[in-house]
Amino acid sequence: MSHPMHDVLDRWKAAFDNHQPDVIAELYTKDALFQGFGPTVVAGRDAVRAYYEAVDADRRANVTVLHTYSLGDHVAGGFADVTFTGADGWEAKVHLSLVLHRENSDWRIRQYHVSRFIAQD
Repeated sequence: MSHPMHDVLDRWKAAFDNHQPDVIAELYTKDALFQGFGPTVVAGRDAVRAYYEAVDADRRANVTVLHTYSLGDHVAGGFADVTFTGADGWEAKVHLSLVLHRENSDWRIRQYHVSRFIAQD
């Protein structure tokens, strides 16, 4: 069985690539903490939905899971590298960290944090 980080990020990527903010928001806990590209940490599904509604519909994400961990049966997480791209050639590379929480039989994102990085020559 694969780690829940892989499953959650597969579902997140599919919803992101298809510009489905409602589907993305449902991947988060009701009280999730979210730090995207903006300077402000926001909380809750409504804030997550609003964030993704504002993302250009042509954006896509390429996700590489780097590390996973589990803490008991209800907490897991890990780190990934994500490259966001747009049809106009726009690109942003980020490090992503997630904390996941198991609610009944479904894993949801409890904490999401991206940190943009610029490759050094």
